[in-house]
Amino acid sequence: MKESDLLIVLGASFSKHTGISREKPTIQIDFDPVVLGKFHSVTVPVWGEIGVTVDLLMAQLASSAPKTDRRHEVAYQWAQWREEKARREKQQTGKGLSSASVFSTMNLHVPENAVIAVDVGNNTYSFGRYFECKSQSILMSGYLGSIGYGYPAAIGASAAAPDRPIIALTGDGGFAQYMSELTTAVKYGLPIKHILLNNRELGKISREQRNEGRVVWSTSLHNPDFSKYAENCGALGIRISSAARLNEGLQRVLEHEGPAMLEVMTDADLT
Repeated sequence: MKESDLLIVLGASFSKHTGISREKPTIQIDFDPVVLGKFHSVTVPVWGEIGVTVDLLMAQLASSAPKTDRRHEVAYQWAQWREEKARREKQQTGKGLSSASVFSTMNLHVPENAVIAVDVGNNTYSFGRYFECKSQSILMSGYLGSIGYGYPAAIGASAAAPDRPIIALTGDGGFAQYMSELTTAVKYGLPIKHILLNNRELGKISREQRNEGRVVWSTSLHNPDFSKYAENCGALGIRISSAARLNEGLQRVLEHEGPAMLEVMTDADLT
């Protein structure tokens, strides 16, 4: 994006924390006029149905001169990012697994037709960095910032699409707010597979405090053993704290017939 001549944004808004320069020429196209320029100033806001607008653009561009093929540059940067992800997978500090290692394993085993309900916090940022979506459906709360969204959303997805694999991805802070919902999944036999990243703190808030030059205050958590809690509720519960057990643990959870939880002890600094 930093090296582009023009950004064409189709049906997407900008992050409140985006690093994209406001000086970059930008065309934003959306059917909802409210989102045009809402989080980020744009050069040309276009209120219109995306498919129709893109067809009109393509018709106008068809007669223009051919442009330089930049695909090799994109492929080079993608290869660099893969190398960086592989490096991060191997990082260890003795305080838990890296998020990169968790999502690398999920890339191998999560079914392509799965629905993944993602919570709020560092787990969400890490999911965006490291999980490589194929044709999975992703549920997120967006800018509502509704911590605790992940597991209740997975219950809704399970009710709406009982024929698809349903996966909840949460942090420890988010799940702790709605952990009683696990009993709902057990009661009704909803086969939700829960990946819980337990870093023992509200990691996103800790990072925001550090970024503002403040002392980290009141973000540490006193957690139960969530995997044992899952067992007490009648679900399968597995806790792992070593990368060597990731493959086995995730496979067991995904293959279990009923509700199941994989609690992964992670490092809040390796997101």
